[in-house]
Amino acid sequence: MITLNINGNIRRVDAAPDTPLLWVLRDTLQMTGTKYGCGMGLCGACTAHLDGQPVRSCSTPVSAAVGKKIVTIEGVDHARVGQVVQAAWQKLDVVQCGYCQSGQIMSAVALLQQNRKPSDADIDAAMAGNICRCATYVRIRAAIHEAAQALA
Repeated sequence: MITLNINGNIRRVDAAPDTPLLWVLRDTLQMTGTKYGCGMGLCGACTAHLDGQPVRSCSTPVSAAVGKKIVTIEGVDHARVGQVVQAAWQKLDVVQCGYCQSGQIMSAVALLQQNRKPSDADIDAAMAGNICRCATYVRIRAAIHEAAQALA
């Protein structure tokens, strides 16, 4: 049994240590907000936070999450930054198909937790590797700026 701290809740799961965190979240715990995209950590759809840092949960073994605080899209609104980012996403109607957006939001929250006044270059660097097939990149950047202003 593996003990995990997910969104402030202690959860015990029966999983092999090398099982990707994504599969523990989605299949074992039925937390389907974190999406499967590529399975190689390249698209960002599976982004979650480990101790505040964005990670690709499809390529992170569950054993790497033991003893760390895991935050998923289901719990990102427990903190003010997550609430503000989600509000900006809604206000600017960022989502088109929506598949990648949980990963986009998780990366944006991680950025704004560390940098409350990001430049376009800061945003581009933080969001690199988060792929949006609908190409909502302009709205994503605008929403991050909107959230940063609200947090100022």
